[in-house]
Amino acid sequence: MNQIPKVAVVILNWNGLKYLRQFLPSVMTSVWPNLEIIVGDNASNDGSIEFLQQEYPYIRIIQNDKNYGFTGGYNKVLAQVEADYFILLNSDVEVAPGWIAPVIALMESDPSIAAAAPKIKAFAQRNHFEHAGAAGGFIDCFGYPFCRGRMFYEIEEDRGQYQTSGEVFWATGAAMFIKKHCWVEANGFDDRFFAHMEEIDLCWRLKNIGYKVMYCAESQVFHLGGGTLNVENPFKTFLNFRNNLLLLQNNLPFWRAVFIIIIRIWMDLLAIFRFLGEGKRKDAWAVSRAHQNFVVSLFRKSEVRSQQTANRKLPTKRYPLKGIYKGSLVWAFFTQKIRHFTELDQDDFF
Repeated sequence: MNQIPKVAVVILNWNGLKYLRQFLPSVMTSVWPNLEIIVGDNASNDGSIEFLQQEYPYIRIIQNDKNYGFTGGYNKVLAQVEADYFILLNSDVEVAPGWIAPVIALMESDPSIAAAAPKIKAFAQRNHFEHAGAAGGFIDCFGYPFCRGRMFYEIEEDRGQYQTSGEVFWATGAAMFIKKHCWVEANGFDDRFFAHMEEIDLCWRLKNIGYKVMYCAESQVFHLGGGTLNVENPFKTFLNFRNNLLLLQNNLPFWRAVFIIIIRIWMDLLAIFRFLGEGKRKDAWAVSRAHQNFVVSLFRKSEVRSQQTANRKLPTKRYPLKGIYKGSLVWAFFTQKIRHFTELDQDDFF
């Protein structure tokens, strides 16, 4: 008889007391025969630790000495967790009954599956998908990420149109299931990202060394979104644009990365003009700062980055990988007025 794998649900917290109060009760009802629930804390000062110690004394707490962001925080916390599967869960996520078993069953069915995510729906509008992951993540030829159920700011209603599980390009960090040995093999998150798109980078690196990333339609969670960084926060804009360039640099062959990044920087100028036209000068400046930071980082020696690169396996394959849209999402969305994933030509996907 096969041993039941140990599953660790790990919530990373930073001054998220109100989210722990609201969403932790649903997580505590999770059912799995060999389950541990852990809160990793990035040096919160809002009473989160005291609340957990008083209300949930049986939850394991792993405390970091400072705020290392989403990437560094999880890297440090998960290094101290023993389990067959990690579930990285945002503190602002309500889980549905029976959400763990279908995903683990899917991942156990194929040893080449490294990571997976459930269906991500909006907590405030529960019949709609949520921006962070919807029904599985994809990416276009210029590195723009999107989802089944979400293209840029257009969110679809869940009418059962994505009720089939299957391989995708990336799984959201809001509720990511990952086998521990795959996490270790890929050397976890890239600390340079701090937050945002780090999960896409991790999934891309996993695919580059031959693993699959899946979407499980039989499981769903409800994500509030914007808990730590509001959608309108210019720092979030900075991270999204800067990290998108890091994503391309990390995962494409050198000369292809150079070619695509140059095109992307020019395409991002359109975003600057759009922000200026909407009166969002701070966001426009955030995009410019993102470009500056990325260019400067190319010439900056980083001991952390060098160590991470040294620890990574060289990819066995680079391109194409399943889940990449061969066309331009910008062209499809803004010129062809395509708003739904199902309207894209499915023959245009690798």
